[in-house]
Amino acid sequence: MMKKYITKGLLVILVLATLSSCKKYLDVVPDNVATIENAFTMRSQAQKFLFTCYSYMPKEGDLTDDPGILSGDEIWDVPTKGAYFFIARGFQKTISPYGDRWTNLYRALRDCNIFLENVGKVPDLNEEERARWIAEVKFLKAYYHFYLVRMYGPIPLIKTNLSIDAEADVTRVTRDPVDSCFSYIKQLLDEASPSLPPIVLNPTTEAGRITQPIALALKAKMLVTAASPLFNGNTDQSTLKNPDGTQLFNPTYSKAKWDTAAVACKKAIELCHSVGMKLYVYNPDFQQFNLTSTIKTQMNIRNSFAEKWNSEIIWANTQTLVANATLQVLAATWWDPVLLDNSAIRGEFSPPLKIVEQFYTKNGVPITEDKTWDYNGRYGLRTAVESEKLYIKKDFETAKLNFDREPRFYADLGFDGGIWYGQGKYDDSQDLFYLQAKFKQRNGVGKPNYGTVTGYYVKKYVHFQNVMVAASYSTNPFPWPVIRLSDLYLLYSEALNESLAAPDAEVYKYINLIRARAGLNSVESSWTNFSSNPSKYTNKDGMREIIHQERKIEFVFESQRLWDLRRWKEAAKELNQPITTWDLGQETSAGYYRPVILFNQTFGSKDYFWPISEANITANRNIVQNLGW
Repeated sequence: MMKKYITKGLLVILVLATLSSCKKYLDVVPDNVATIENAFTMRSQAQKFLFTCYSYMPKEGDLTDDPGILSGDEIWDVPTKGAYFFIARGFQKTISPYGDRWTNLYRALRDCNIFLENVGKVPDLNEEERARWIAEVKFLKAYYHFYLVRMYGPIPLIKTNLSIDAEADVTRVTRDPVDSCFSYIKQLLDEASPSLPPIVLNPTTEAGRITQPIALALKAKMLVTAASPLFNGNTDQSTLKNPDGTQLFNPTYSKAKWDTAAVACKKAIELCHSVGMKLYVYNPDFQQFNLTSTIKTQMNIRNSFAEKWNSEIIWANTQTLVANATLQVLAATWWDPVLLDNSAIRGEFSPPLKIVEQFYTKNGVPITEDKTWDYNGRYGLRTAVESEKLYIKKDFETAKLNFDREPRFYADLGFDGGIWYGQGKYDDSQDLFYLQAKFKQRNGVGKPNYGTVTGYYVKKYVHFQNVMVAASYSTNPFPWPVIRLSDLYLLYSEALNESLAAPDAEVYKYINLIRARAGLNSVESSWTNFSSNPSKYTNKDGMREIIHQERKIEFVFESQRLWDLRRWKEAAKELNQPITTWDLGQETSAGYYRPVILFNQTFGSKDYFWPISEANITANRNIVQNLGW
């Protein structure tokens, strides 16, 4: 008879049902009747259970599985895009919440515990490999707990499974204080790290498996999250308590959390460097054409995200390979004017104007601060000249907003008149593709839900070697980057800035490395020479603002903004701004380049955390609902 377990916080009847259906994904014996005993009778069967523990990983970059793409404000899309876009438009609910992860990730934790409790029984598994597998599953336990905490705040910790015959009062668990949650996640990562390999030796068969750099990078990210305002001294959550009165958020701020996070970030960076990881720079083994520095810089930026397994990818989710190709179809647009009727691409991922405006000027400072940039006239018109032809088509009239911006603006965004390097044309001394979308919106030529709704496109998702032909579109899929080295650099700058009385050279060093790769001068030089607030970078508050904006730009469209705005407690400010677009229905440039409101987005204090499903609350009245829901 199968040995049965119950995961804390779920109904007994639900657990029985899910355990009885585990044969669907284990399939470990010839008659297809899976039991815990024969799942661990030999190495090959136990490995299947190991991969089952991996199978619960949320698929970053998948529209149906990743809240970071459409739940916030970075990409606006048509209403047919489902659950996460409903969240962005304020339709979240407590009955069957959109994007709910509670049940699925608690199933994952149950299976992780089953694996850890039984892997010691496998007779033909050598001890070195056994230790590695145990470390991988402990990492997955940490990651699933972390994902739940980011979404729901304090959660019940699932350290071990309970027997099915446990008394009812034992199964009716409560939520653990959020500091205890982060402490347990750290414990799991510390236990896992020593037995993980520094690198994957066989990428063909092990790409995506957990390594030491991944574990230390997640620990750094988790500790920065724990130190951030949403979880560190958040008095707004002081009334969230268990039925017995246990307070789930500590309302007292702790600088020590930032100190600990800074140390963890630096340790993760040093390990990544020791195994050869570095910021990506475009330098192919074979280059047919002698590219300009302008295009090389854009390739540094585009490929740091879209070049699979490049030198700065710490962790990429291999489960998102196919979905990533789907994202490219939704992001790609009609850069070839003779192929405007191609229906293999959709071009519907649309950044609002506020995302467009967050990029720096060419001088590396915000458009609101650059003394040399015409902020008040940004919606006026201008025509591109010869010296700008690698950014905007020569003699093309477009908004001033699109001129004199930093290289990441042109690498990550598509817009009317904007150049798209590659896509079948690789000699930048010749004419390159450029967008001619104005007055030719796909919505207006008989294809509803095709084309941008704001006037901008997400170029970042589109690999430069993708090619569009008459009726088809070939893509170069790549696994979704979950953590890049640049992420660690900015997390370290952020944590160190919060840890110190005032920013020092070490704070500037790592943000400047990223800026240099993006073709920008240092923070010190850029603010001193071009900002209307030249001393901004010299104090903690000003540097915090700079680091936050740098993260918003560097990781735009990478499922980072949603979580960053929440942990910084800035979502209420950012997500209460209207979604504005160009006036796409106009037939003159002056009319087209006029901001209009597409949607008035709203975000309340309750929206910082997902609601716990009413079904889970009903099943266990010891689980208190998040505030406001």
